[in-house]
Amino acid sequence: MSIFRDRVGVATLVVAHCAGMIDLIALPIWVGTLVRHRGFDAQQAGLLVSLFLGGAVVASVLLARRAPRGPAGRRAAMGYALAALVFGLMAAPASAAALGVGHLLAGLSVGVSLSTTHATIGRSPRPHRVFALAGMGLGVFAVLFLASAPTLVERHGSPVLFGLFALVMVLAALACAGAFPQDEQADLPQETARAEAPGPWIGSCVAGISAMALVQAMSFSFLERVGMHRGFGVDALAGVLVTLGLVNLVPAPLAAWLERRLAPAWVLRLGPLVQALLALTLMWSAHFLPWAAAASVLAAVMIFTHTFAFGLLARLDPSGRATAATPAMLMTGSALGPVLGGSLVNFLGFEALGLAALGIGLVAALCMDRAARSPQALQTGVIA
Repeated sequence: MSIFRDRVGVATLVVAHCAGMIDLIALPIWVGTLVRHRGFDAQQAGLLVSLFLGGAVVASVLLARRAPRGPAGRRAAMGYALAALVFGLMAAPASAAALGVGHLLAGLSVGVSLSTTHATIGRSPRPHRVFALAGMGLGVFAVLFLASAPTLVERHGSPVLFGLFALVMVLAALACAGAFPQDEQADLPQETARAEAPGPWIGSCVAGISAMALVQAMSFSFLERVGMHRGFGVDALAGVLVTLGLVNLVPAPLAAWLERRLAPAWVLRLGPLVQALLALTLMWSAHFLPWAAAASVLAAVMIFTHTFAFGLLARLDPSGRATAATPAMLMTGSALGPVLGGSLVNFLGFEALGLAALGIGLVAALCMDRAARSPQALQTGVIA
């Protein structure tokens, strides 16, 4: 397979990854926009975003289990095209029920495309490196999005945010339709795919990634809200979001450079702990500098840790089925994060959210440790 040697194909995978992972970048603006401009409270706004992420989970699980054959590029393009249509419709005034259905449909569509993209990356000759390149692209996208979206939404309201989402999906659909790389293994017989299914060790790794995604989503969704609650102001918040985007340029290339220099086992163990401490700082700090520092690097820790986890999954399951389920692993936690975070904020305050993130982070670290100690992981040369 030549997808790593084909620069245009790799670039297409990067674009598709950025569109599918838009929640990792846009969550605080998304939730904040629904609260300020559509009149929802924190719990209701979190539930809407959770419907989007839940739809992505369902699509990812179904795709990973069925290992569908046929043109992957067409499947990815159609998913993003449908998501663009749904986001465009949600730009107009709509009831809460209509927005709920729209978020669910958009999530299902994005989940199909993102799972197809991750399965193709997972079957590439250098999955860790290609996924790191996708992370670098996501970092660049974050800078552009976070530098422009908050100001545009503040001036023109929620239609701009959903319009931006639709535009991103249109660009991804066009890229996938025109240059999605050929994946010869996508047409393997179903029997072969089943024979190459991952072993039971994957449960611990899935649980660890999902728990990290839960901490990320429940904390990141309310980054904007807690900043405003502490009185840091719109300008300070905008500066932190731009800084966050710039910092997100670092973890992916760093993970690529450290691929053969750093033991994945220790990255998987320590990543959840660092993330949990940052989330606790974000929710508890009454001072701007600690809050801003934690906010700026929170997503970077997730990107760095997940790159190593993705590379390990790809090595242990060359069929690509485990990596096809990556959106499900990420978004199962992410789907629960906004609504759980919103409920905690509504009833117990931001401090309770920070304590919950710490507890979940400890569970994630234990799950990652169990996965790193499995015989399958040890056979790959992972240092436990």
